[in-house]
Amino acid sequence: MRHFRLLVVGNGVSAYGSYLNMVALNVFVYEVTDSALAAGIFMAVRLLTSVASGFVSGRLVSAYDRKVLMVGADLTQCAAMIALLIAPDAGRAGLLYVLAVVTGFCSTLSGVALRTSIPEIVGSDLRLRANSLLATGRSLAMIAGFASAGVVVAQLGYVAAISLDAATFAVSACVLLSLPIRTRAEPREAPGAVAGEAAEGAGAGRRRRAAGSLLLLRAAPVLALMIALRAADGLGSSSHNVALPVYSSDLDPSHPATFISQFWATWAIGNIVMQQVCGRWAGRGGRQGPGERAFAVGACVMSAAFIVVFAGLPTGVAVVAALVAGMADGLTEIAYVTRLQAAPDEQRGRLFGLSASVENTGFGLGMLVSGALLDRFSPFQVVGLLHGVAIALCIGMFVVMVRQGRTATDRAVTVPARSGGSVESESEAR
Repeated sequence: MRHFRLLVVGNGVSAYGSYLNMVALNVFVYEVTDSALAAGIFMAVRLLTSVASGFVSGRLVSAYDRKVLMVGADLTQCAAMIALLIAPDAGRAGLLYVLAVVTGFCSTLSGVALRTSIPEIVGSDLRLRANSLLATGRSLAMIAGFASAGVVVAQLGYVAAISLDAATFAVSACVLLSLPIRTRAEPREAPGAVAGEAAEGAGAGRRRRAAGSLLLLRAAPVLALMIALRAADGLGSSSHNVALPVYSSDLDPSHPATFISQFWATWAIGNIVMQQVCGRWAGRGGRQGPGERAFAVGACVMSAAFIVVFAGLPTGVAVVAALVAGMADGLTEIAYVTRLQAAPDEQRGRLFGLSASVENTGFGLGMLVSGALLDRFSPFQVVGLLHGVAIALCIGMFVVMVRQGRTATDRAVTVPARSGGSVESESEAR
């Protein structure tokens, strides 16, 4: 955990650069091109790259050294920022779209590699505490990045903002290089295996790993539902992100940013508080952290709280709902990541790659759907519809878990024990 805390600091620094990047670069694109369409294309290219790179990232982190991949992703983003700074003005417009591809791919690759590596860095028993610490660092980085982006750009200019962004990735790479951490499980060899047998089984092993995540999802339908629910969460999250400026402007046309600031500040407080609670709770009395049911409950509460925010209730009630949404969001994030990390190391990378693609697809699709619906319907109706999809999936997930629990209980009762041993139910094994 000592080394991991240093890694969290480095990751938080690079996350700060990423959030600063999201604001500064989007505005910079508009300044360079003087076109809202060009700015929209830039955002679309980065999002589509993130969707596509999830599958590629899963393969890469399963085949190559994850620490090297994370360092390479940070240094590549640093180099891309420097290239943008030194490029002539005439060439910057085209280079911006290259930068969108680089940042979309590298950020996804780094995130998948890090989440996949956590059980190997700190050990399986400490992964919940590590996830809590990492999520807290990224939440603080998000607050700092979004809060300082406007000040940095306004006071120091785009060159300073992009230079600062490049420096954060360089710092993260240096921290990673300095840490003596292991990011993947030690390969296991059958005792007495000869070189010819190992070579003959290599192709079969690669094929098994290629289909590993799909086979795992077929064998664990609740895990598949959790990933589907994250896509629905992305759909709902995009709805309140798009609807928030509209709703805030309707509340106070003279100060449209007031409610947005209150909302995100309160949400962030709730998110960080829950992450700290989960981190302190982990490991006490043999606890392994929130499980699948906690994830489903948290996702349901989170979606319901977001709907309440847009219900036109007094500001105090809406702020409390935002606090609850932030706490539920923190719970579901930690429960979800911790559950995926329980998969075997050779399958874990592909699961996180698939998850990244699914989440980004849901968020991107939600942005398009929400923008179209807000032309005809109120923010409350749009947010209620898209977050309602997530609530419906939560109910479906509960039904599957209840049925699985009953099936496991029936098997434990009806199947005779082998060789006098006891039969462990599927729910107990999980």
